[in-house]
Amino acid sequence: MKHYKFFAMKKGIFQILFTILMGICGWHSKCYAQVDPHFSQYFIQPMALNPALTGAIEGDYRVSAVWRSQYGNTFSTKGISAEMPTSKNINLGVNLLNQSSADKAYNYTNAYLSIAYTGVRFKDHYVAMAMQAGMLNRSFNVNKLQFGEQWVSGIGYDPSAHSSEVFQKPNVFSFDAGAGLVYYDATADKKINLFGGFSAFHITQPKDPFISGGDKQSLPVRYSLHAGARIILSDLLNIVPNVLYMRQGETEEKMAGAYVQVNASEQVDLMFGANLRFQDAIAPFAGFYYKGFTVGMSYDTNVSTKDAMEMNRNSIEISLSYTWWRKNSMKTKPFYCPRF
Repeated sequence: MKHYKFFAMKKGIFQILFTILMGICGWHSKCYAQVDPHFSQYFIQPMALNPALTGAIEGDYRVSAVWRSQYGNTFSTKGISAEMPTSKNINLGVNLLNQSSADKAYNYTNAYLSIAYTGVRFKDHYVAMAMQAGMLNRSFNVNKLQFGEQWVSGIGYDPSAHSSEVFQKPNVFSFDAGAGLVYYDATADKKINLFGGFSAFHITQPKDPFISGGDKQSLPVRYSLHAGARIILSDLLNIVPNVLYMRQGETEEKMAGAYVQVNASEQVDLMFGANLRFQDAIAPFAGFYYKGFTVGMSYDTNVSTKDAMEMNRNSIEISLSYTWWRKNSMKTKPFYCPRF
């Protein structure tokens, strides 16, 4: 997809979504970390944000990859996705994500198939609806874990010391599903195009045997509400402000930011900007587009006022995506993509 383009939606809809978002963000004064693995460059893995964004590209095919290292390189998260629109108002996509600790003691993997229906249209106003289904795999290498009973006074950690901890199933697979809705206004030649969407993940409430307690507990549903605008300042310059709210159980994430797109030449675009996760981190971003390839890098630096034990949470992300057209494919009128 040429450029990291976002789609548009009507001003009244955006104001409603923004008001709802700010109201939700005001529910709690504290900000907690997400339960699910996620990326600061969420627009590179849009199906992990909202399955209704599946296939919303300016092209016939798109593949993307992103790598994230955090907590002093003790955790890494990798994502790969592929998607395509069709001529039948159905878009298809697959999304894979893996998070693991550096010592391989912990591993989280999910794989989903997304199907989006894009046939609801009112002139240049679009509504996309989608379902997503796949598998979750969560595992621990028990031999890599350390328990309090194995720490001996005057000696330190003794791996041969007995531990009473018991894991019945250190490797678990679960069926999982999600759904999403997106609205955008694709009217051409507008100076301000607005957009927004809502999604819910883990709606099947897969059981999590690793949560403390005698019985298996359900993985909480993750809700996402997102909105933004694509503002055309000139033929060479666009700006894309955006807001995002996610909530999963008692955890939440609130983020706002903006990206600038500079049309440096017919084949080259430059992108830069930043997102702020409230009471957590700021994530500057820079990238470029060249002949279908988009390369991006972001760096999360902590701005939290929490104590020093929680300060080493800086992380880096590197992303790559490639969009292309089928041979002899006919390009139609400009498509105002609902994302970067």
